[in-house]
Amino acid sequence: MNNSHWLHIILFSLCTSFHAQAAGFLEIKELPLQIEQDSLHIDNSKIVPRYFDDLRDKYTGDDFIYERTIENSGWWTRFKQWFNDFIKDLFNLKNEGQAANATNIAIKIAGIILFLLVIYFIFKAIINKEGSWVFGKSSDKNIIAITDIESNIHATNFKDLIEKAESDNNYRLAIRYYYLWLLKQLSVGEIIEYDVEKTNSDYKNEITSKAIKDEFSYTSYLYNYIWYGEFDVNQDLFNKAKHAFVQFLNSTKA
Repeated sequence: MNNSHWLHIILFSLCTSFHAQAAGFLEIKELPLQIEQDSLHIDNSKIVPRYFDDLRDKYTGDDFIYERTIENSGWWTRFKQWFNDFIKDLFNLKNEGQAANATNIAIKIAGIILFLLVIYFIFKAIINKEGSWVFGKSSDKNIIAITDIESNIHATNFKDLIEKAESDNNYRLAIRYYYLWLLKQLSVGEIIEYDVEKTNSDYKNEITSKAIKDEFSYTSYLYNYIWYGEFDVNQDLFNKAKHAFVQFLNSTKA
C-alpha cells in the first residue's frame, strides 16, 4: 500500500469523527431545557398551643363505656346489667346512659318499698304479740289477745275449757281460762266493763272495792307470772294459782 492510500484512510477517519461529533452536538443543543419545580408547601402560620383537661375524669359516664365485661363481676353487677338491658329493651331506649339512669331509679324505688314492707311486718308482729313487747314481757299490756274466745267471753263455757286444759296438763292455758272467767264474772257483776283492748291496770282502776281490788291485783300477778313466764308450770304451782282464782270467783259470784 503506497502513501496516497494511507493518506486517504486518515482523512476519511478524521472526517467521520468530526461528522459524529457535530451530529451529537446538534442533538444536545436541540433538547429542551426542563427544570423540575419543588412541590413542597411550607406553612408559615403561627402555632397556638392548646391545653386539655384530664379526659379520663371528664368522660366517665355510662355513655362513654363501649365495652362491658360482666363474666367476672359479682351477682349484683350481673343483675344490674341484666335489668339495665331489660329496661332498655322494654322502653326501646337507644341511649345507654338513659337506660342506666332508669335502672338506678327503679332499684331505689324497689329498695324503698321493700324497706317499708319490712317495717310494716315488724310493726304488725309487735302489735299482735300477746301482751308482750319486743324487748320483754309487760304485765301492763293487753291481758288477752283478740281471738274468738276473748271477744265472746259471755258465751264461753270456761269450766269445760279448763277441764280440757287440765287433762292435757296444759296448766298455763288453764290459768289463762281462769283469768278470762274471772273477767267475765266481774263484768256480769258490773264491777268492770270488759273490753279486749283494756289492760289489767285499766280494770284495776275501775274497781271501787278495796278488797276486790286487792284480790284482782294478786290474781293479775299470778296470771302474768304464769302465762308470760318463760318456764314450765308444774302441778304444785298450778294448784296454788288455781286455789286463788277459785276463791276469788266464789267471792264475786252473784
